[in-house]
Amino acid sequence: MRKTGNLLSDLPEGTAQDEIFDTLAMGPGMRIERIVSTGQVTAEGEWYDQDDDEWVVVIAGAARLKIEGEDDERRLGAGDWIHLPAHCRHRVTWTQESPPTVWLAVHYEAAG
Repeated sequence: MRKTGNLLSDLPEGTAQDEIFDTLAMGPGMRIERIVSTGQVTAEGEWYDQDDDEWVVVIAGAARLKIEGEDDERRLGAGDWIHLPAHCRHRVTWTQESPPTVWLAVHYEAAG
């Protein structure tokens, strides 16, 4: 079955309580998801530490990421992408609330 959609449709109006995660496609060792943020951040002291690599692009809005070991946060705007290797500890420190920040994330098995 072929699925189609639009990454910028069905966005929340105003601030949602939680980020919205939509799995768009998946297969062996791979998952593609749309993430919609409306001001959410990673809780203070918590870090993402994933077993898989992640390639993520901001489609709309803006965000800031803190990568463990780096002094400065990374600001991402529409069109900006980043590759986060497996176990690259990172956290989201800010997301644009309105209009929402829309991310496209590709998670895949780490090489070797």
